[in-house]
Amino acid sequence: MTTTIGFQDTEKKTSDVLQDVIASMHGEDVTLREILSEMGESGLLLLCGLLSLPFLFPVSIPGVSTVFGAGIVLIGIAITLNQMPWLPERLADRRLDSKKLVPVLERGVGVLRRMDGYIKPRLSVLTTGTLVNRVNGLVLTFSGFLLMMPLSFIPFSNTLPGVAILLLSAGISQRDGAVVAAGYLLVVLTVLYFGGLAYGAFAATQSFGVLGG
Repeated sequence: MTTTIGFQDTEKKTSDVLQDVIASMHGEDVTLREILSEMGESGLLLLCGLLSLPFLFPVSIPGVSTVFGAGIVLIGIAITLNQMPWLPERLADRRLDSKKLVPVLERGVGVLRRMDGYIKPRLSVLTTGTLVNRVNGLVLTFSGFLLMMPLSFIPFSNTLPGVAILLLSAGISQRDGAVVAAGYLLVVLTVLYFGGLAYGAFAATQSFGVLGG
């Protein structure tokens, strides 16, 4: 099920958004759909950042990049289209115990508060406006596709797009254009790196062809 929620530009820090979600949980349980709707764009970007964390090492676990990359692609598309990502109803409407969930979210608020001093609104040209938001969503989607490529056995093939996704998620959510620009740079470096790998493979094939002939 896809639900339009109308993401808006906001000056709120992700920690404040998460705190608002906690404050809105009055009942005994809550669904994932309700949490994401309350979080809006910031919550989706926070989830993107979390999904990128396993790939911040030279070599990642094979297979994980495909699953997590697909999740990031869905979130990127949702941000580009300004609507909630598609989720299976069984997952989106599953009831979660609020009493168990709140302490976990409160610890998350503590972690985000410590990051607030390093990431701050600046270079708004890269983070403000509907068109810019859509472009950032497309770049995030493209980064997810790069992460999904079956190259996990090659050093840095998951690390580069993983770092790019983390920077883009943090920069967009906190309206930090400098961090978004760094994410763009990592995407470019990833494309160049993959292009170099492709060229190397092609050159090796040609060399073997010459030797074989």
